[in-house]
Amino acid sequence: MKITLTDAALKWFKHEMEVEKGDTIRFYARYGGSSPFHEGFSLGMTREEPIDIGVQTVVDGVTYYIDERDIWFFNEHNLHVDVDRAIDELKYDYKK
Repeated sequence: MKITLTDAALKWFKHEMEVEKGDTIRFYARYGGSSPFHEGFSLGMTREEPIDIGVQTVVDGVTYYIDERDIWFFNEHNLHVDVDRAIDELKYDYKK
């Protein structure tokens, strides 16, 4: 499994969350909403120090990661992070 972020997503993180070198961004399974794999769960994102990284990618010194306890949510798919330009919010895609 891997995490990929488009240039637009990286720009969004810098502008909206003011990420800088050394920061850590966690993607996690949260209760509520829906996803392609799990009704009642959706993907959340927060700035948080890692405890047990399952998957990570580092871009410009910023670590984007999924904790080991949330790997189940992705159902053996890679996480692709982009921006929905119509609403200027992150959008997630899950690819084999």
